[in-house]
Amino acid sequence: MKVRTRRRWVVAGVAVVLLGAAAVVAVRKSAAPGPAARHPYLDPALPAEARAADLLARMTLDDKIGQMTQAERAEVAGAPDLVTSWRLGSVLSGGGSAPSPNTPAAWADMINSLQRAALDTPLRIPLIYGVDAVHGNNNVHGATVFPHNVGLGSSRDPDLTERVYRATAAEMRATGMPWDFAPCLCVSRDERWGRAFESFGEDPALVTRLGGAAVDGLQGGGVAATVKHFAGDGDTRYGTGDHGYAIDQGVTVTSRADFDRINLAPYASAVTSHDVWTVMPSFSSVDWIEDGTGNPVRMHANQRLIEGYLKGELGFGGFVVTDWEGAQQLPPDEPAGTPEPTGSQIRAAVNAGVDMFMEPDSAPLFQRNLKAEVLAGRVPTARIDDAVGRILRVKFRLGLFENPYATVGPVGTPEHRALAREAVAASQVLLKNSGDVLPLRPGTRIHVAGRAADDIGIQAGGWTIDWQGRNGDVIPGTTVLSAIRAAAPDVTFSADGSASAGNAEVGVVVVGETPYAEWFGDVGGPELTYGTEQQREPKLLTLQPSDRAVVERVCAAVPACVVVIVSGRPQVITDQLGRIDALVASWLPGGEGDGVADVLFGRRPFTGRLPMSWPGSVAQVPVNVGDKIYEPLFPYGWGLVTEALIGSGVTSDATPSSATPSPTAPSPTTLSPTAPSSAARDSAVARIVSGRAAAGWQELFADAELAAEAGDIARAESSYRRIIGRSRV
Repeated sequence: MKVRTRRRWVVAGVAVVLLGAAAVVAVRKSAAPGPAARHPYLDPALPAEARAADLLARMTLDDKIGQMTQAERAEVAGAPDLVTSWRLGSVLSGGGSAPSPNTPAAWADMINSLQRAALDTPLRIPLIYGVDAVHGNNNVHGATVFPHNVGLGSSRDPDLTERVYRATAAEMRATGMPWDFAPCLCVSRDERWGRAFESFGEDPALVTRLGGAAVDGLQGGGVAATVKHFAGDGDTRYGTGDHGYAIDQGVTVTSRADFDRINLAPYASAVTSHDVWTVMPSFSSVDWIEDGTGNPVRMHANQRLIEGYLKGELGFGGFVVTDWEGAQQLPPDEPAGTPEPTGSQIRAAVNAGVDMFMEPDSAPLFQRNLKAEVLAGRVPTARIDDAVGRILRVKFRLGLFENPYATVGPVGTPEHRALAREAVAASQVLLKNSGDVLPLRPGTRIHVAGRAADDIGIQAGGWTIDWQGRNGDVIPGTTVLSAIRAAAPDVTFSADGSASAGNAEVGVVVVGETPYAEWFGDVGGPELTYGTEQQREPKLLTLQPSDRAVVERVCAAVPACVVVIVSGRPQVITDQLGRIDALVASWLPGGEGDGVADVLFGRRPFTGRLPMSWPGSVAQVPVNVGDKIYEPLFPYGWGLVTEALIGSGVTSDATPSSATPSPTAPSPTTLSPTAPSSAARDSAVARIVSGRAAAGWQELFADAELAAEAGDIARAESSYRRIIGRSRV
């Protein structure tokens, strides 16, 4: 979204070519403006700050409140004149809210119709359309669907992450969307959280690096980025969730120092190093332990952190937008039953520093109540002017005043799908590989099983076409099964593992979680009341009983067994690990199952590493690198690497040359490095894999990984050598 050099980007001119992406978005100029062309705010040669100041001085209070209002498309798409009468500053699509038919052309036509209505207002201020494009432009059928952030976290590759988000920006602009509610800078600290897959990982430094790359990609591609959810939503305490959720929208109970180190660090970098333009507060609350627990403050009303820290200390110059009806979650002063958002709720949020309010189906009530608060003097006019000025500056910098309309461009291009395939391969983490089962050799007879093998909806996960996603044939692409069949001549398949494996030499069992998103994705939380039957199954930290049964049946019937887990979080599989020869964490790879087959068959090497600690038992959760007692089954950074088979026909410029194992290692399977390969690293992995590492190796290994990622090679080498020097007695 933002660039480390803090370069400014403007989308202007008749056509914009998005470099590095496979789309050219043609933008047609609007009709001659109504207001006199002499007005400075209409002069594109002036700085955005000067244009915003001039326009702000011409606006009425109703104009300003309109700019602070965001409504949902379902409220206005059928009656665009409401955009005009409400003077809306923004419209959004919630998850699953799409025009019919769901095509790029229909999206562009719908957004343009709303834009025409916005330009019918006296000052002709264009609206800004926002969507949750969290792994590609996942709302549009036919768009490229990339791996979710947890998979990109496994790649450890900022360049790849930036390219993925730049491609996302290209496909957003191709459908008329200039604003993305992404990336999520949450640092996921509890595997039970239903949004863990939206996080790049459990280490704040990793989230900071990849989150900044995502900002650069989006904003370098002409789309305003939103870093969310400010702050602490991945670090809430289990059991504190709101609205019946187990952990989502809960309370982060922490010290100020830990909150700064873990939860605020990615946002500080996004603002100061990447110049991000919008920020979304979290539904969650923070409860500082220094003044005693039991007095949490909701982030949507946290003036100290929004106005004081974000805008004041960090100097954030963009605007803050609520999450879905975020103000309505604040405790009201009005009597019970008063329609929301109430005046007190709005007052608390806007005075805390919120600039735009996402009020999907209550925009008129919000506007009336905010106006009453301003006229009563409870919301200062200076705060209103600050909010609107921030919104206008982003619109000017996006070039919306010069080019408000877009014509449809291509999505799901071969170039973008090839990038997605590359990202999928880079995100696969090889956790176990006994007997060097992987990569599979050409001509191997394979029996594939598992419900996730031929279900692209499971591969894609939540936030895919629908808010919660759905299993089944929901998007175009390739499933893992179809990719394996394309790579091997002799493949049989049984979804439930009940069919005979015949003379198969290897079984590949693809199992995991069905799609979910926030709220219903919490382990121990409420069950989804709609969607498919599989989606309504309870969310667990272990494989579902039916999946466990498939693993048992197939692994007992074949000479060698490979298990691929498709999930948004680690799945405890310790008790079955002894019957599994090779174990792969596939995460949620999206639409390109060919990327999974690429590493299974050695067309690309396994190089992914865990962005989250993999627990050994349910009782161990939560488990995070840095814990006083740290003994996960697989530690942060774990991941074995395999050599690409010669003549595989697939190459990747993104594959590091250091992925080839050191010749001094006793096994061709070694840890994927982040720095030049070393004998110390290879030997440490060999000792661990052989079972000769002493207790406590997980802590040393994770410390070495963190050190290597931070560039402290000396500390990394020291930790690896300590593993080598300790032997199991």
